[in-house]
Order: sequence, then C-alpha cells, then structure tokens
Amino acid sequence: MENSELIGYLAASLTTTSFVPQAWLTFKTRDVSGISLGMYSVFTTGIAMWLLYGLLIAAWPIVAANTVTLALSASILGMKLRYR
Repeated sequence: MENSELIGYLAASLTTTSFVPQAWLTFKTRDVSGISLGMYSVFTTGIAMWLLYGLLIAAWPIVAANTVTLALSASILGMKLRYR
C-alpha cells in the first residue's frame, strides 16, 4: 500500500469516525430538533456524490468512508423527516 493510499484511509477513518457520536446520539434519543433539514439534505447529497466520484475513479478510501457516512447521514435525514 502506498503512503498516499494509507493517508487516504487514515483520513477517511478519522472523518467517518468523528461522525459516529452524533449519529449514535440521534439514533438513541430520536431528538432531531437541533438538526437542519436543509443542511442534512445537502450534506447527504454531497456524500452520495463523493461516493459516486470515488467509485468512478476507483479511490477505495473515498468509497469506504462515504459508504459508511452516507448510511449514517441518510438514516439521520430519514429520522428528521419522520420525527420533525
């Protein structure tokens, strides 16, 4: 594995992991009052685009991180739509 790929996986792990506490709290409490529907809609769309980009260029750190983040973000967005 090249250094650049290792850095990519490390960066992907850190940014994805940093998202988990917020997602866990939201899943646990179902409190979405402090979450902006507009921001999460744009954020989730952006993550989906990063995932597509990663797939198109075969950048597996991008694919791995954005697959997990998209699942978490889409779940939170779904909860925002359901529990608002």
